[in-house]
Amino acid sequence: MVIKTSKKEETKRDVSPKFQDIDISENTLRPKALGDYVGQEQIKKHLQVSISAAKIRKSPLEHILFYWPPGLWKTTLANIIANEMQANLKISSWPAIERQADLISILSNIEEWDILFIDEIHRLKPQIEEILYTAMEDFVIDIMVWKWTWAQSVRMPLKPFTLVWATTKLSSLSNPLRDRFWNVLKLDFYSDIDLFEIVKNNSKILQIDFLDDLINALAKRSRGTPRIANRLLKILRDYSVIWKNINSKEVFEEIFKDLSIDEIWLDYLDKKYLNTLLKKFLGWPTWLWTLSSSIWEEEQTLEDVVEPYLLQIWFIEKTPRWRKITHIWILHLSK
Repeated sequence: MVIKTSKKEETKRDVSPKFQDIDISENTLRPKALGDYVGQEQIKKHLQVSISAAKIRKSPLEHILFYWPPGLWKTTLANIIANEMQANLKISSWPAIERQADLISILSNIEEWDILFIDEIHRLKPQIEEILYTAMEDFVIDIMVWKWTWAQSVRMPLKPFTLVWATTKLSSLSNPLRDRFWNVLKLDFYSDIDLFEIVKNNSKILQIDFLDDLINALAKRSRGTPRIANRLLKILRDYSVIWKNINSKEVFEEIFKDLSIDEIWLDYLDKKYLNTLLKKFLGWPTWLWTLSSSIWEEEQTLEDVVEPYLLQIWFIEKTPRWRKITHIWILHLSK
């Protein structure tokens, strides 16, 4: 659906089932402006320049590609870009684009200067990608019209727009598609200092009064990811409603123990993954599909949810096929 993010005239627009709503209420924990966004300083500076230049040129922002692990606020940045550009934000995802007709329907409903955000673009089929080549460069799409035994290509113009795409697997994109993005921006994990500020700001929004030491403890258990930090904060809010006073280190530790989260944010699945490599496969390199079968989890779940953090803290090594624990994990066990 179309999400109004500007003060332009209120006009009715067609509602497409391919678009999704996102929460932009006053109670959301997502920042709405670049000035309120914490972390990713280089990306913020680059976006500020690009947005300012686009406004001066009076033209749409150049297409943007965000990549790296999930939970780093790529969707939030898309919403901020739309707010800063005073444009409408439209959101879709790869499951809603199974055929060329799906993408054509989305593109044909775009209005001038709209921001189109699509997540997980590496999952799109190659024949669907091809439609985007001319759409991104020339704002036109070529449609094949069949009649009896012959076909004719019809070129349909599009209104100028900005495509903002996100992926967790940059290498899976074809070179022709990747090269059509002028802005290819890599999001990094957030520092504990940034996460502390995010949690402190959001605790005020949720009207929770935590001591700085406890906010710092929560930030360190967030895997460098704002989404996890906000999830933990909301869980602690629920505990504070029931337990009334949880503003102590002992109570905090008890809550995290109930959630099976240790001091370096290893949860049940992380430990199951690591212990399987150590005890069942004796630390030898193990193929991902073998590991996935052993712990009854999908390969995609291990790659997207478990492994990014374990790689970040140097507990595992990986290649496209096999996984292996490091001596750092073994040292952690001995503590």
